[in-house]
Amino acid sequence: MSANLSALLYLISAVLFILALRGLSSPESARMGNVFGMVGMVIAILTTAFAMHASSYAGAALVMCVGAIVGLVTAFRIKMAAMPQLVAAFHSLVGLSAVLVAAAAFYHPATYGIVNALGQIRMPSRIEMSLGVVIGAMTFTGSVVAFSRLQGLISGDPWVFRGQHPINALIGAGIIALIVAFVNAPIAHVFWAVTVLAFVLGITLIVPIGGADMPVVISMLNSYSGWAAAGIGFTLENSALIVTGALVGSSGAILSYIMCRGMNRSFINVILGGFGGESAGRVARRADQSVTSGSAEGAAFILKNASSVIIVPGYGMAVAQAQHAVRELADALKARGVKVSYAIHPVAGRMPGHMNVLLAEANVPYDEVFALEDINSEFQATDVSYVIGANDITNPAAHDPSSPIAGMPILEVDRSKTVLFVKRSLAPGYAGIDNELFYRPNTMMLFGDAKKMTEEIVKAL
Repeated sequence: MSANLSALLYLISAVLFILALRGLSSPESARMGNVFGMVGMVIAILTTAFAMHASSYAGAALVMCVGAIVGLVTAFRIKMAAMPQLVAAFHSLVGLSAVLVAAAAFYHPATYGIVNALGQIRMPSRIEMSLGVVIGAMTFTGSVVAFSRLQGLISGDPWVFRGQHPINALIGAGIIALIVAFVNAPIAHVFWAVTVLAFVLGITLIVPIGGADMPVVISMLNSYSGWAAAGIGFTLENSALIVTGALVGSSGAILSYIMCRGMNRSFINVILGGFGGESAGRVARRADQSVTSGSAEGAAFILKNASSVIIVPGYGMAVAQAQHAVRELADALKARGVKVSYAIHPVAGRMPGHMNVLLAEANVPYDEVFALEDINSEFQATDVSYVIGANDITNPAAHDPSSPIAGMPILEVDRSKTVLFVKRSLAPGYAGIDNELFYRPNTMMLFGDAKKMTEEIVKAL
C-alpha cells in the first residue's frame, strides 16, 4: 500500500472518530456515533495491516484473534453495574501498551525508523518516547488502583499518608530530571528508572482519592490513556494514532472538568487529596433521629395519587439491574395520567453517563431525561420524588459549610412534597457521610432490593 493511500485512509478514519465523538454527545445520536467509531477503527486496523510486511501477518492475526475473543466474551458477560471497572481495566491496557511500544522502540529504533545518520535515536523521538512511557505507566497503575477500588478488592476510602504531597512532588521532580538525562543520553537504565518512577506515581496519585471521586478518576484516566496513545503515535509516526489519542485525551480532559464542576471541586483538589476522609465520625446512623419506613403498597398509594413524579436513579439501580422495572413503573404511572420525568446528576453512578446508558438500555424516552441544571427548579412543584439507589447526589448536607461535600451541587429532592427513597439500609454513600434526607419528615424509606421493591410497587399499582 502506498504512503499516500495510507495517509488518506488514516484521514478518513480520523474524520469518522470525530463524527463518533460528535454522535456520542447526545443520547439520540449515540448509536450512530458508535457505528462511526467502529467503522473508523476497522479502516485504521486494515490500513495498518496492509502496511505491514507479509511475514508479520500470521503473528498479528493470532494476536488480533485472541484480543477479539477476549473482547467478545467480556462484552457478552459484563453487567452494566460492572461497566466502570471494565472501563478502568481497558484504560490500564492502553497505558501498558504505550509502555511496551516505547520499550520496543527503544531497543529496536531502526525498525521504527527513528534513528539519525549516526544510528542513534533522534532527539524528538526521545522526547516523545519519554512522555509516552511516563503517561502510559501512570495510566496503567492508576487504572489498576481504580479497578481494584471499584471492584471492591480494596477499600473505597481514601488512603491518605503522611508526607503524601512532598513525596509525589519529589517523584515528579525525579521523573523530570531523568527525562532530561534520557533525552541527552538514551541509556537503558535511565529509561527503566523513568518507567518505574512513573508506575509508582500512578499509584501514589490515585490511592488518596476516595470512592466518591471515582467518576472524575475514570474520566481523568480516560484522558491519560489518550495522551499516552498520542505520544506513542508520534514514535510510530502513525497519524491515525496521533489524532485518535489527541481526541480521547482532550475529550477526557473536558469531561474531567465537567465532572469536577458537577461536584464543585477543582481538578487539582481531586488529584491532591481524598474526598470524605474527614467524615468518619458521621458514618454511623444518628441515634437521636428516626426514619419513616414504608411498604410497596403504601408507596403505590402515594404515587397513584400524585400528579407529577420525578425519578432519581443512582448506583443502587445499576447494582440491582432495576432500570427495566423503573421503566415499567413510569409506564404504569403515565397510564394513570401522572407526569413522569427523570433527573440525572452528572456524577451519578461510578462513571460519567452511567445512568443515561442504563435508562437508554431500558428504552426510556430521551425527552423525559433531564440534567441537574434543567430539572432542579422543578422539585419544589413535584408531588413525589422516587429516589432509587442514589445517595450522595441527593444529600442536603451539601448546604452545610462544615460538611465534606459542602458546595457540591445536588438534586434538591428534599424540596418535593414527598420523597420515596429506595435503599437497602441507612448506610452512607461513597462519600462516607450520613444522608440527612433519610430523617426528613417528608421522606419515606423503602428498604430492600431496588428491583424487587420497584416491581412490587408496579404490582400494587
